[in-house]
Amino acid sequence: MGRKWNNIKEKKASKDANTSRIYAKFGREIYVAAKSGDPSPESNQALKFVLERAKTYSVPKAIIDRAIEKAKGGGDENFDELRYEGFGVNGAMVIVDALTNNVNRTASEVRAAFGKNGGNMGVSGSVAYMFDPSAVIGIEGKSADDVLELMLEADVDVRDIEEHDGQVVVYAEPSQFHEVQEAFRQAGVTDFTVAELTMLAQNEISLDEESQAQFEKMIDAIEDLEDVQQVHHNVDLA
Repeated sequence: MGRKWNNIKEKKASKDANTSRIYAKFGREIYVAAKSGDPSPESNQALKFVLERAKTYSVPKAIIDRAIEKAKGGGDENFDELRYEGFGVNGAMVIVDALTNNVNRTASEVRAAFGKNGGNMGVSGSVAYMFDPSAVIGIEGKSADDVLELMLEADVDVRDIEEHDGQVVVYAEPSQFHEVQEAFRQAGVTDFTVAELTMLAQNEISLDEESQAQFEKMIDAIEDLEDVQQVHHNVDLA
C-alpha cells in the first residue's frame, strides 16, 4: 500500500517544478482534444478530461483559451498519439506516451534518451502488459473512511482508497474517472490534488542509490522531450 502514490506524487512534484514545460505540453494536449471533436468540454469528454487534469497543475486560463481558439480556427497541425516501451537500468520498465507531428523525430529522440542513460527501447507490448490503466483522483479534507462512504453511497466501484500526507487518493478503472469526480462534487468537493489517467505498475522495484540516480537522469531526459506527454515506470522513487 502506498508505493504507487509515491510515484504519482514524485511525477507531479517534478512537473510542478517545470511549469513552462508542463504548460506547453498541456497546450498541445488541449489543442488535440479540442480539434478531435466539439471544442466545448460539455460535449467533448476527451477535452473535459484534459481540462480537469490541467486544473490540478494550475495551467493558466490564457494557455487553455489559446489552445481551444487555435483548434476552433482550424489549425493545420496534426499530431499522432504514440506509445513507446523500454527498459532502464536493472530491467526497470518504462512507458512513454507522446503527441507528435513528426514520428521519425520523436522515435529517434526517445531512443536516444534511453540509450544515452543506460536504457534501451523495447518492442510494442514488451512492457505494457505489466501495467494497469488507472484513474487516480486525490482530494484533501476528508478521511479514507469518509471517501469510502461517499463512493458506496454513489454506487461507484473503485479499486482502492489510500490516505497519505493529508490527502485521500482513489484508484479506479479509467471508465470511472468522471463518476468518481461526480461523487465528490455531489459531496461538495470541487478541488482535486490529482486527477490523472495513468499506467500503474503491477509490481514496483527498488534500485540502489547509484542505479536510481541513473534511472532518474534517464526519466528526466525523456520527460524533457517536447513531444513526450507522460512517462510511466515501475521504480519506487520514495
